[in-house]
Amino acid sequence: MLGQEIGVPALLPLALQVLLRDPLAEGDYYPGDLLANVLRLPEPAWSGLRPERERLRSVLAELVAGRPFSDPDLEPREPDRHLRDAVVGFLGR
Repeated sequence: MLGQEIGVPALLPLALQVLLRDPLAEGDYYPGDLLANVLRLPEPAWSGLRPERERLRSVLAELVAGRPFSDPDLEPREPDRHLRDAVVGFLGR
């Protein structure tokens, strides 16, 4: 539902609880799909969640620093590449 921006005020805090423990938690499709949906949310969705957003930034910075995201010799699978790009974009906001 987050991917469709339905129920964001109620669901985003719950999703963040999961992602802070396991950033690559799998929703219905692939590992990291919950994260991908959260990262696509528009800026206003984060109002009132500044501390959680900063904690997620820290978790994601560690994630992209580790393998497979940081290894230039690995050619990540397509979902991994898109997810890495989304994480890097989120960290740059």
